[in-house]
Order: sequence, then C-alpha cells, then structure tokens
Amino acid sequence: MQSTNLLFIMSDEHNKRVLGSYGHPTIETPNLDRLAARGTRFSDAYTNCPICVPARASFATGQYVHAIRYWDNAIAYDGRVPSWGHRLMAQGHRVTSIGKLHYADSDAKRNGFDEEILPLHIVNGMGDLLGLIRDELPRRAGSVRLGPEAGRGESEYTHYDRSIADETVRWLKKKAPKDGERPWALYVGFVSPHFPLIAPPEFYDLYPEDRVPWPDMYEHAKRPRHPFIDAMRKCLCFDEAFDAPMVRRAIAAYMGLVSFLDDNIGKILRALDETGLARNTRVIYSSDHGDNLGTRGMWGKSTMYEESAGIPLIAAGPEVPKGNVCATPVSLVDAFPAFIQGLGARPDPQDARLPGHSLLDIAQGYVPQRTILSEYHAAGAPCGSYMIRHGKYKYIHYVGLPPMLFDLEADPYERADLGRDPGYQRVITECETTLRKVVDPEAVDTLAKADQQAHIEKHGGKEAILKRGTFRYSPPPGAKASYY
Repeated sequence: MQSTNLLFIMSDEHNKRVLGSYGHPTIETPNLDRLAARGTRFSDAYTNCPICVPARASFATGQYVHAIRYWDNAIAYDGRVPSWGHRLMAQGHRVTSIGKLHYADSDAKRNGFDEEILPLHIVNGMGDLLGLIRDELPRRAGSVRLGPEAGRGESEYTHYDRSIADETVRWLKKKAPKDGERPWALYVGFVSPHFPLIAPPEFYDLYPEDRVPWPDMYEHAKRPRHPFIDAMRKCLCFDEAFDAPMVRRAIAAYMGLVSFLDDNIGKILRALDETGLARNTRVIYSSDHGDNLGTRGMWGKSTMYEESAGIPLIAAGPEVPKGNVCATPVSLVDAFPAFIQGLGARPDPQDARLPGHSLLDIAQGYVPQRTILSEYHAAGAPCGSYMIRHGKYKYIHYVGLPPMLFDLEADPYERADLGRDPGYQRVITECETTLRKVVDPEAVDTLAKADQQAHIEKHGGKEAILKRGTFRYSPPPGAKASYY
C-alpha cells in the first residue's frame, strides 16, 4: 500500500445518525458528505467506551479499556501504554496534535506527539472524580442545566473550535513538511457537537424549532425500563428539567453544532487542497462516541444504544475505495494499525496481539474474524456493561443484571429488547459465550471498582469528593471549570 500523510479528525459526541451520508434527511453536512462520497463510509463503527477519556485512551493505544485500565473520566491516558504516535515518532515520522485530547496532562512527547497545539486535557490533572463513585451513584445535579441553556448563541466551545480550525489551516499552510523523507500524521480534535447545546446563530437558524425531529421513544410511557438504564437516568438527570420547547431547542442546537463542525472541517479540507497536500494525504473522520439526543428520554452518552456507542467513521484518500459503504463492524482500536500501515511504518512486534485490524484493509474488503467490544465502567454505571456484535445481533451484558439483545436488521432503532425473551435464549447464550472469549465481565467489573476505590482514597475519600463537587464539562485552554 502507498505510504501517505495522515489527517485524522475526531469530533466529540457526534451521533452518527445526524449526518447526511448516514441517512439524515435534513442535516446540512456537505463537507463530510463529500468526504464520504470520495471514500469509504463505515456503517457499523463503534466506540470502545461511550465516554470521552476511556474512548480516547483506547483510540491512542489500540487496546480495550479493561486491558489498559483507563476506566473513566478521572483515570486518563498518561503515556504508560505505547500509542500509535509513539510508534510513528520512533521511526522518524512527525506527529502533531491540535485541539482536544483529554489525556492526563500536556506532556507532548509522553503522550505520543512531537507537538501539542491548543490541547485540552482533564481538569487540573484530576478530571471527573465524582464519576469514580459507583457504590451509591450520586445525583449529578449539573446535568439538569442541559435543557434550560440550549439554544442559539456562542460558548467557550464554539470559540475553541474556531481556533482549532484556524490553527490547523495555519499548520497545513506553513508548518506541514512538504518534502520530508517520511509522511506525517496530524491529529485534530474538535469538541463540537458536545454540550453545552448552544449553536452559533447562523447554524442554529438552519433548523427551525418546529421542524426538527422529535426524539424516538421520548414519551415516558414509551421509555424502556431496565435496572441499569433506570439507575443511569437517576444519576445523569439530564431530562428532569426538559419541557417540549426545550427538547426542540436542544435538537436544533445539536444539529446546528453538527453543521458548525462540518463547516470547520470544510476549512481544513480546503486548505489541504490549496496546499497540494490532498493528493498525498489520507483523511479519516470519526468521533469518540455518540449522543443519545433525547432518544428514550436520555441525553449525553454512556449507553450501549446505537445513538451513543455507534460512531461515524469515514476514510478517504489514496487507495481507499470511493463511494463505498463498508458494513463490517469496526471500532476505534482499528485506527492504530491503520495509521501504522498508512504511513508505511514497520509494525512493532509488541503490537502483534492488539485486537484491531487496519481500517484501510477492511475498507478494501478484508473481513477480520474477531469480536467488536465496547465497555463502560464510568459515571452513572452501577455495574460494568459490555457490548458485542454477533452477526445481526447486538448483545449487551450487565454484571448481575439482565442482558439486552437487539436484532439490528429487523429493529435498527432498538425498540424491542429481546434480552428477556425465552425464544432467544440460544442466541443469548451464544453471545455470552462469545463475549467471555474476549473479556471476563465479573473479574473486570471487580478490577475497575478496585482501581476506582484506590483513586477515591488518593483524593481524600468519598465524602471529600462529594463535598468538592464536579464540573459539567472540561473547559478549553485558558478557561476555568465551573464546579457545582
């Protein structure tokens, strides 16, 4: 395969259903849609954990969360496990990061970069300590601000994303190696469409509030009941303050933020064309996880439903099939081998047992024999949750609680949970057996909670953390976190 430069763009909390190329009827995402048209769209892509910090650690290392033990938004990637950046730098490739990373702190070389520009990391090197507490899930009162604040306007995040786009354009035009011996890798991390759901007016106004889609299964009588989901709703109480007008404002703002994100990506792709770098650069776009976006009365991430655990994933450039839709299930761990292969680096023998397979090979038709895994051990979770794909089925295993099972062919919107249907017991048994070949759910649940308890003690104990409170989201560089 031809060795080329790599531009990887990661957004934050992008529900793959809210993208034109993924079938949304009204969203305006012309730049990402053009990228998909000239490349490959992965229809069944997943995060390895539906919350920021662990997802990004899995992406960096090419390993599952339980193997690297970066469990939640307080235990962040710190360079302890080699990343794809480390592997590329060791072979003389220039590796640069611009924007949100959400690692432990800004030590570029330790994090796997030659340079970090405008980095966003966990707050004060500690992150979200409240999310460590899982024996009695605390009510996260700040969550109720999501609906009342939603609407048109500007936020710290929209200002930050514009700066990221500007710095990326500047890097491509002035700092990108033009004649280097080895291809370079540039990681760009936007925060949109992550809450606060406040969209710049020119993008918010694209979506009249009375015409935005109403969330599926939003009415209380239609919301599914399950002990894990019920506990999560009580802890992550986003929906408590919502009324119907707020729902419509929140959806309009989220769609506006997606179009705002697309506009910033368009600036970068135009700069790539204007500099002549496009012909020798592969572009990959994805997100760290999705957003429930009101479906089933849930907002934010943290669930294994498609809206949250599913992610958009698009690749384009030399030798990437054009106008292609790849239905092979993939995940963020597949980026590590793709980056090594795409830049022409030598695979490190220590990485031979990584669970991922190159996205570039998969786009060309290779179907690896493996199990896609997403897992969650963070805020709002009374126990570990684990999701796999088993053919057309999605199986979700909860430690000590009933499983969930969905037939994604017959029920792509996951309205009918088959997990307690006696007629599907054989399928459930097959799925659980397959899951246990990848991970021991009970042992990992115990390990995660032990690591989290040790982290709680390190920071003064449970009562001290509860008294300190927490923040709603990590502020961009130069801003301070607002605690509640």
